Amino acid sequence: MSEPRDVRIKRMKMRSMRRGIKEMDIILSAYADRNLADMDEAGLDDYDALLNENDQDLYQWVTGQVQSPAQFSRLISDIAQTFQK
Repeated sequence: MSEPRDVRIKRMKMRSMRRGIKEMDIILSAYADRNLADMDEAGLDDYDALLNENDQDLYQWVTGQVQSPAQFSRLISDIAQTFQK
């Protein structure tokens, strides 16, 4: 049985807040709060996969220190724009 959408979004918001690196907690929780409710299933799948990545890598991708993998490039760009605001 698949996870209900509201439960899935709540789980991903919690995973966004409890990362391990404070900067990623702040960046991802702000992004999740602003965007998850409006995402389609494919967008949620991409974000869920992104949450499995290492915090140090995520931070370098979001801050532009290192180029993100192609599968995450659009999502990382969107997160970086949120982070810049």
